[in-house]
Amino acid sequence: MPKGVSCSVANCTYWAKGNQCGADQIMIDIDSHSKINVDSEFAQEGFGSEHQDTAPESADTCCHTFKPKG
Repeated sequence: MPKGVSCSVANCTYWAKGNQCGADQIMIDIDSHSKINVDSEFAQEGFGSEHQDTAPESADTCCHTFKPKG
C-alpha cells in the first residue's frame, strides 16, 4: 500500500482510518483525462494507461483510484 497518501473522501472503498488511502496502488491523472474508462480493478499494473502528462498545479489533477463504497 502506498505510504502517507492522504485522502479525505470518506465514501471511497479505499478510504482508511486517519484519512489515509488504503489502496495497493493509486492512479492520478490530469483533469483532461478524467472521463477515460479504466478497469474496475485499480490494483492492476499500468491501470490501462501508459501515457505521461504534465499538470501546471494540483487543481489540474484527479484520482482515478476512487471507487464508491457499495
